[in-house]
Amino acid sequence: MSIKALSGKVFLVITGASRGIGKQIAISFGSILEEGSHVLLLATNLNALNETAKNIPTKVSVDAVSVDLSKATENKLHDIIMQSLKNKILEQFDRVVVVHNVGTMGNTTQCTNNLTDLQSWHNYYDLNVFIPAILNGIIMKIFHESTNIEKTVINITSLFGIQPGKLMAYYCTGKAAREMFFKVFALENPQINVLNYSPGPVETDMFYQICNEHGDQETKANFNDMTVKKTVLTCEQTVNRLLVVLKEHKYKSGDHVDYYDEL
Repeated sequence: MSIKALSGKVFLVITGASRGIGKQIAISFGSILEEGSHVLLLATNLNALNETAKNIPTKVSVDAVSVDLSKATENKLHDIIMQSLKNKILEQFDRVVVVHNVGTMGNTTQCTNNLTDLQSWHNYYDLNVFIPAILNGIIMKIFHESTNIEKTVINITSLFGIQPGKLMAYYCTGKAAREMFFKVFALENPQINVLNYSPGPVETDMFYQICNEHGDQETKANFNDMTVKKTVLTCEQTVNRLLVVLKEHKYKSGDHVDYYDEL
C-alpha cells in the first residue's frame, strides 16, 4: 500500500508501542517503511517493546526505549529523542511521523461527585494529556529548522472524547482535552498533517477493563455484548482502517475521524 504520509525515509515515533493498538501501528507502519527509515518505540515494558521491534523489517532501524511517560520530564524526553537520532542527520529524513497512542482508561467505578482527589486528576492528566503535548512540542522544535521535512501527527482519540459516558469522567475529559490540543496545534501549523483517529471498539486491555470493572451495569453489558456478537474490532482491523484514512487523506488537518466514518 502506497501512502504519502509514510513514503520516503521516515522518522517514526510511537508511544504506548508495547501492546494493543500501539504495537499494531508499529508493525503495520513498519512493514511499509522504506529502507533508511528509523522507528522509536516508547513504553514502560522494555521486553514487550523488543517483541514489537522483532516484527519490524530489518531494513528499518528501531530503538526501543523503556520510559514511564507518566513521570517523564521535558529534558528526559528531549534526551531520548536526541539519543535515538545520535548517528543521524535530520535532513536524511523525508518525513517525521508521530503517533500519540499512549493512554489509560482511569477509574470507571466512581461518579463525578466522588472524583475529588486532586492528585489522582494530576496523575491521569500527566500521562494522557500533558506528556503527549510536551513530547509533540519537543519533536517539532527539534525538526523546526528542517523545513523540507514533512510532518504528520496522529493522535489516537476516542468516540468518548466527543460523547460522554457514565463513570468515565477521567477518560472522556482526557480524550477531549487531548483532541482539542491537537486541533489547536493543527490550526497553528497548517503545513503539518494532523489526524485525530478514533479506532472504534477494539479488543485491548482497556476494552476488557470496561467489560470486567465498569461500575455502570448497562455500559458493562453493552461492551460484553460486543464480545458475544463478535462486533469488537481487532487491533489489525482498526490499524488497517487507519492506513486507508491516511492513504485517501480526505480529512482536513485536525479532524476527528472515526473507524466507522465514511470518507
